[in-house]
Amino acid sequence: MSPVVLHWFLPTNGDSRADLSLGNAVGVSGSRVTESGVERAPDVGYIGQIARSAEQLGFRGALTPTSSWCEDGWVITAGLTQVTERFEFLVAFRPGLQSPTLAAQMAATYQRISGGRLLLNVVTGGDDAEQRRFGDHLEKRDRYARAAEFLHVVRELWTGLPVDHQGEHYKIEGAQLVAPPKWPDIYLGGSSPEAIDVAARHADVYLTWGEPPAQVAEKLDRVREAASGVGRELRFGIRLHAIARDTSEEAWAEADRLLAGLDPEAIARAQEVQRASQSEGQRRMTALHDGRTDSLEISPNLWAGVGLVRGGAGTALVGSHEEVADRIAEYHDLGIDEFILSGYPHLEEAYRVGEGVIPVLRRRGLLDA
Repeated sequence: MSPVVLHWFLPTNGDSRADLSLGNAVGVSGSRVTESGVERAPDVGYIGQIARSAEQLGFRGALTPTSSWCEDGWVITAGLTQVTERFEFLVAFRPGLQSPTLAAQMAATYQRISGGRLLLNVVTGGDDAEQRRFGDHLEKRDRYARAAEFLHVVRELWTGLPVDHQGEHYKIEGAQLVAPPKWPDIYLGGSSPEAIDVAARHADVYLTWGEPPAQVAEKLDRVREAASGVGRELRFGIRLHAIARDTSEEAWAEADRLLAGLDPEAIARAQEVQRASQSEGQRRMTALHDGRTDSLEISPNLWAGVGLVRGGAGTALVGSHEEVADRIAEYHDLGIDEFILSGYPHLEEAYRVGEGVIPVLRRRGLLDA
């Protein structure tokens, strides 16, 4: 079995000790920190501080999100490659907003200036309202068809040979990349049949949000079957928050503190937005708590409180360092190798996981020495 790979998260719309809605990935009502003070603006100095700390602590890389209220992931992480040494950057981007030739050229440049530290998270866009902010009016099914065509062209360009392509969404003549470098792995998530089909055909790593293990196992089986049907095998990753402390009591006290800080009206507004989303993954996330605050431990050490106000990844591993390591091992046994973790605030919580959980995983032989 492959060792566990740990990534962190870079909050490019701002960071907070209490505002769990930061990082919301659904709808057009997201938020962003614009001034320093109690909340932390996503300036390059602070985001760079998180990246450098995560690198020093033993995380392999970090995910940057994509939305209209985040800093652009390509740009900010390209800058961060110059203040880190080995750290990889998993850049989320929406394929429908740029041509595949341009994206492949950008990836080539990024790989050259970073020494091969780019990873790509393809996000088709699960919310029509957010897509329209970028001028994209395709329906969800068509967005997946376009993403498949986009990735086909990119893969062809990565061979270094000239590419001509006549498709439904792209018509390309004589495209070619100069001096193609080592190419990044492609990560893709989604719970709909369309998402699983595109991932099976074109991704290297399939990503899931943090559902209970039984639900994750069922989903991974569907992805394995789809990939096998086209003669491919994928690796698997999961996106989770983490609240890890020396004792279980301390961790759950922190979860209770975060829950107590949530405004009931904000929860109601967020739930309305989430239920209007076209994302099957978001539907599954919302169903874990259904807007209720009285039954949020949906599986041992798996807490759905973040999802009350944050669209997208809405669950956290909560417990002692040993318990969080137990849950990581449990998901790893299902076939998940890559874990993208985060916490509020992201700088301090990187140290909690890095100094508390990572040593436990190393002692158990789950991480490379």
